Amino acid sequence: MIIAENLTKVFRMSGDPKTVLKNVNVVFPSGVSVALMGRNGAGKSTFMNIISGTMEPTSGRLYSTGTISWPVGFAGSFHPELTGSQNVRFLARIYGVDTDELADYVQDFAELGRNFHEPFKTYSSGMRARLTFGASMGISFDTYLVDEVTAVGDAAFKRKSTAVFNDRMASAGALVVSHSIGQLRSMCKSGAVLENGVMTYFDDLEEAIAFHMENMEKAPPE
Repeated sequence: MIIAENLTKVFRMSGDPKTVLKNVNVVFPSGVSVALMGRNGAGKSTFMNIISGTMEPTSGRLYSTGTISWPVGFAGSFHPELTGSQNVRFLARIYGVDTDELADYVQDFAELGRNFHEPFKTYSSGMRARLTFGASMGISFDTYLVDEVTAVGDAAFKRKSTAVFNDRMASAGALVVSHSIGQLRSMCKSGAVLENGVMTYFDDLEEAIAFHMENMEKAPPE
């Protein structure tokens, strides 16, 4: 379970404050995959980073039970000078899992070939996404944070990614960001919509999608 209480995040843009989260109060139940929707720049990634602990809120509190993955797709978790293999083994030691097992799993899943043993800084954005997604799926978390990663790759890789994700959801929850409504429908049960700093949670995914689509038909807030 993840609980946000009066969560607020303010950035300074050229000296002027920009509030991307305004007193957000929301409860994400345990074991539920939630689609996080909102227009570009709404603050979805900011919210994910706060949940993962890589960013501090300006005010308010966030509580969680169980383990939470890093934001999948966030390359800051990986050292640019280390190879893909070395990064994965480092993560394995941090999270207390078998290094060889995780490295073998990610190498097979990510389909990087010889690049798995090349420095992370040489990876394309797609290769980085495959590596980070594979590494997170190879470790058991209570909640997975997924940001646009399963959209990477060809149709076969997308199907494989979705299948692995759905397998993990049998015993875990997730917060998923994607611009593909079809993908959200295949991965999530509930939804939350972030608009103008305000988050609205829906137990029913279709209600969340409808609310999001209504917002998208309106002019973006200034």
